[in-house]
Amino acid sequence: MASKPSADSANQFSLLPKIINGGIAGIIGVSCVFPLDLVKTRLQNQQIGPNGEKMYTSMFDCFKKTYKAEGYFGMYRGSAVNIVLITPEKAIKLAANDFFRYHLRPSDSGGQLPVTRQMAAGGLAGFCQIVITTPMELLKIQMQDAGRLAAKAKETGATIPRTTATQIATTLLKTKGITGLYKGTGATMLRDVSFSIVYFPLFATLNDFGPRKADGSGEAVFWCSFLSGCASGSFSALAVTPFDVIKTRLQAMKKAEGEVEFTGIVDCAKKTLANEGPKAFFKGGLCRMIVLAPLFGIAQAVYFLGVAESLLGMKQYKV
Repeated sequence: MASKPSADSANQFSLLPKIINGGIAGIIGVSCVFPLDLVKTRLQNQQIGPNGEKMYTSMFDCFKKTYKAEGYFGMYRGSAVNIVLITPEKAIKLAANDFFRYHLRPSDSGGQLPVTRQMAAGGLAGFCQIVITTPMELLKIQMQDAGRLAAKAKETGATIPRTTATQIATTLLKTKGITGLYKGTGATMLRDVSFSIVYFPLFATLNDFGPRKADGSGEAVFWCSFLSGCASGSFSALAVTPFDVIKTRLQAMKKAEGEVEFTGIVDCAKKTLANEGPKAFFKGGLCRMIVLAPLFGIAQAVYFLGVAESLLGMKQYKV
């Protein structure tokens, strides 16, 4: 029976190319799907009025109204901070999963990693990424939701001045210190750890079913990794949507007049259930699936291309 990789083969595993590949994958993926993510955020932050009134009736209605009110570039509101921070976030997420998968592989497994250890590796990767994800999501949500709040204020004759991610970050640092950028950490961790526990083992399983490249690397062909990422990302996104709704609402610090305030995860869950019913926990669920399916399909396929290994003249190591 095959043993755990020897010291010689261990030298072939390097975090640097994994980190670089993860950063490249994140930038390309998020640039492609950001408008969908903006719509998802606005749908999740939307609360039903006392008479059942809603600003957006559907995902497509939100797209249409956002584009009409804010134009093409309005669909990318908050994208700058997201693209800047998505580089280390995806680098940590993808590289950390490979790192933990490598070190959690038992010596007597014949090279196979049990599903429970795949879940542990994914969960640890999700935990590691929250140091970047939390402030990134916080700033992104403020920017994405600003258009909804401005439009709602306009209905009452009020105006909300435009702001930037830098202004928001500066204000938070001045008033609340570094902890201000980590509002909603618990909810972010709940979402990201659970997502990664589901996503990575599912992706690895689906990716192993597909045909291999003809170069003898053992890697799946590009389209197989892409489709595996799409399917895994879509399923995992739906599974943790309730956690994402709670996180989004906690991190949206500004509320329109009449909207409910939340003090924490449990408080948000209780008030959302009482005021809007169980369906509210799946607001933006379809949009979230549509966002994360191509995001992880693109990111995972680009990650496996081994761009960094090619640039660094290294052989790609399959975990």
